[in-house]
Amino acid sequence: MIKKLSWEDIKQEITKLPKGTYYGVPRGGAIVAALTGNAVSTPEEADYILDDLIDSGRTKQKYAKEYPTKPFIALYTKETNDWYEFPWEQEGEKDIEDSVVRILQYIGENPNREGLKDTPKRYIKFLKEFLAEPEWNFTTFSSEGYDEMIIQTNIPYYSLCEHHLAPFFGHGHIAYIPNGKIVGLSKLARTLDKFAHRLQNQERITQEVANYLMDKLDAKGVAVVLTAQHLCMEMREVKKHDTHTTTSKMLGVFQNDDHAKQEFLNLLKK
Repeated sequence: MIKKLSWEDIKQEITKLPKGTYYGVPRGGAIVAALTGNAVSTPEEADYILDDLIDSGRTKQKYAKEYPTKPFIALYTKETNDWYEFPWEQEGEKDIEDSVVRILQYIGENPNREGLKDTPKRYIKFLKEFLAEPEWNFTTFSSEGYDEMIIQTNIPYYSLCEHHLAPFFGHGHIAYIPNGKIVGLSKLARTLDKFAHRLQNQERITQEVANYLMDKLDAKGVAVVLTAQHLCMEMREVKKHDTHTTTSKMLGVFQNDDHAKQEFLNLLKK
């Protein structure tokens, strides 16, 4: 969600700033510092280092390391998935697209050639669509006394490696033993997508899916096995193609009962 900020919003936030002189972090921070009427040219001259927004926190960490005695403050702190659009930005996504243009230039491409003209816009659209979690309901029903294993195999999934932003993809296999509740079959696949459609690693997805299902179903046990091909490994460095990585997470009876675990593994082999 984009939060559009007005000049009046900015003025109100500036009135909340502590008194003193400000060095504005380029670019947005410099604009805010100028609006205070107490801007200085260097961090050494300032009482405070000022930015428009604390997003990932990297900028704050950088200045805190270089100028540990200068408090770092910002008008806004990004605590949610919302995107702030400041009044001096023509479009919320324009600056981001320009960053993609600079990357293309850095690797020696001409961003103005026909095939690349709209690539920045398409790439940002792809990231927004892929990383946006769709709304859905985790629908459960009475198990009507059914208390045997339910297993769903070969669920395709795609994700993005958080280390290289390269895709990894494969299949998931999910099983649970009900404890009074069962879930609509499509919701197992949706649960896998919920955690895969993020900047991720395979191990974390495996744990998150298992913990989520265990919590939502209060199941007697949950088992999750993921296999994947990682393009960050197949396309770079060792370049070992067609290599599959498998991760697993067992909870409840699947962790404590060898018979239940073996039944699950035998069903996977079939």
